[in-house]
Amino acid sequence: MSDTRIRLLQEEDWGELVALEQRAYAASGLSEGETALRSRHRASPSTCFVLEHAGGFGGYLLALSYPLFRCPDLSLAEEGEVQGSNLHLHDLVIAERARGRGLAHRMHQHLEEAGRTTPYRTLSLVAVHGSQALWAALGYRARPHIGLPASYGAEAVYMTKPLDITVPSRLQAPLPGPERADANVSTPTLFRPS
Repeated sequence: MSDTRIRLLQEEDWGELVALEQRAYAASGLSEGETALRSRHRASPSTCFVLEHAGGFGGYLLALSYPLFRCPDLSLAEEGEVQGSNLHLHDLVIAERARGRGLAHRMHQHLEEAGRTTPYRTLSLVAVHGSQALWAALGYRARPHIGLPASYGAEAVYMTKPLDITVPSRLQAPLPGPERADANVSTPTLFRPS
């Protein structure tokens, strides 16, 4: 896909990012708002990416260092940078016009590659909107005993994956719909793996 590129999130991306996040999560009550989203970026700007697709904004991925078996509260902004060996995939959303092309999987692979070049040993996320099976296919394991902030709703599940695990090529097919790392998969495909 020569018309697709993944790059670091920049200041000029925020308008489109916030609008896409609203479209993906407002109806389910999972939208965080710009202040919280910006705080996640400030906590780890080197692990927050934008997808450029067909000459426009195609989606985003926010990830940050976070203690294993914990996750950000969607209703609170981050207060600072956290260091550790776990990289938390907080949010992955693909724009409506770019869905169905395997771009969420491509962004996830980019995050794994970035994580392997640093001291990270694990990835974590919060699966929402019934997306646990999708994340399990990518090597994540559900940790239902981990308590989550109420802001994720009752159906959310915390999941982890060792960074040394790779997904067999037969599972590398395009992911359906909107993708949000906080593992939200809904009919716009999104993952809010926070």
